[in-house]
Amino acid sequence: MKSARILGMILAGGQGSRLSPLTQKRSKPAVPFGSKYRIIDFAINNFMNSDIFSIYVLTQFKAQSLTEHIQRGWRFGTFLSDYFITLVPAQMYRFEELGPVWYRGTADAVYQNMHLIENNNSDYVAIFSGDHIYKMNIRHMVEQHIDAGADVTIAAYPMPQSEAHRFGVMQIDDNWRVTEFLEKPANPPGIPGDPNTTLTSMGNYVFSRRALDELLNTNMGGDMSGFDFGGDVIPHALENGYKVQAYDFHKNPIPGQEGVPNTYWKDVGTLDAYYEANMDLVSVVPEFDLYNAQWPLRTSSEFSPPTKFVFEAAERRGQAFNSIMAGGTIISGGTVRDSVLGRAVRTHSYSLVESSVVFDNVDVGRNAHIRRAIIDKDVEVPAGVSIGVDPAADAARGFKITENGIVVVPKGYTF
Repeated sequence: MKSARILGMILAGGQGSRLSPLTQKRSKPAVPFGSKYRIIDFAINNFMNSDIFSIYVLTQFKAQSLTEHIQRGWRFGTFLSDYFITLVPAQMYRFEELGPVWYRGTADAVYQNMHLIENNNSDYVAIFSGDHIYKMNIRHMVEQHIDAGADVTIAAYPMPQSEAHRFGVMQIDDNWRVTEFLEKPANPPGIPGDPNTTLTSMGNYVFSRRALDELLNTNMGGDMSGFDFGGDVIPHALENGYKVQAYDFHKNPIPGQEGVPNTYWKDVGTLDAYYEANMDLVSVVPEFDLYNAQWPLRTSSEFSPPTKFVFEAAERRGQAFNSIMAGGTIISGGTVRDSVLGRAVRTHSYSLVESSVVFDNVDVGRNAHIRRAIIDKDVEVPAGVSIGVDPAADAARGFKITENGIVVVPKGYTF
């Protein structure tokens, strides 16, 4: 294992249409999360904390924000050739073969960049999604892949059968070898002994280099039969006798988290799921812990001043409860409760922000009231304005309101 060469590839081209308007000007992996992070940060941290330092990030849709974030905050030195985090934009590298096409699916994104894998001369390729919130010791998954003699290993997450139709699902034998894989079936099968639970794919894969070459060249270089790992490549591998293993995510060990099962994984693909994942962070004992020193969560450095609380009179006090906030934020005579605030947020006197997610550079005016809302960057909320209190008023302003009643204010909105 010590001598094995492992290449990381993060699929970060997600359009994220269900997260609109947060994705009107950025891709899904670039959406801010948890006060100071971007969604992509969690995938990169998983590789870094697993001592995998050769990482390509494949981008496509609205990549400028993501590109700037990674170039600004994720850089190694220049002297170690095997230590890199490199952005790879869609560039029609196989133009002569495929014609003028962008990435047509997850597997096609890797297929169009097979030259990077060849140049790296890796033994194993870990291909992970860039738009989920979780911690994962990827090296442990690679170790089990090697021990099992697998061609492909799929990170597996058990979830209620009623929710599994949105994911690829698999059935396994007693040794966790995958016997069947179904992509987003209408009626997902349960697992033996527990028909109400389904084993789903997290969209994270480890491939042995030879198997990846063969499967992609057959699936796309030959009959062009399919472009996704879940819908096409994995079923093809099973049909042709490749050894496909499932990896039990719940048994993934995280340093500093001994004795606590690693069960947190959130697909923040909808606004309600995104909001709920942010709210998970402000619990007294959060299920997803940002404060584990043995599993540091890095992001781009912003040279912000400290957070500041101003005024302490009973009727005009800067205060916050069950909340997290980034640097440069000033709570000036207002109250913040059960909320996630980004950098350089300013809340003025007598204002109230509760159960909300507020991005960078938002100014909350005097006597303003924000409740159960997501406010994107660079918004100035005028004095006395309420958001999330009167649905009719929010609808009249054109704000999106989710099924769960979360109000979303787009970036740069002007009242």
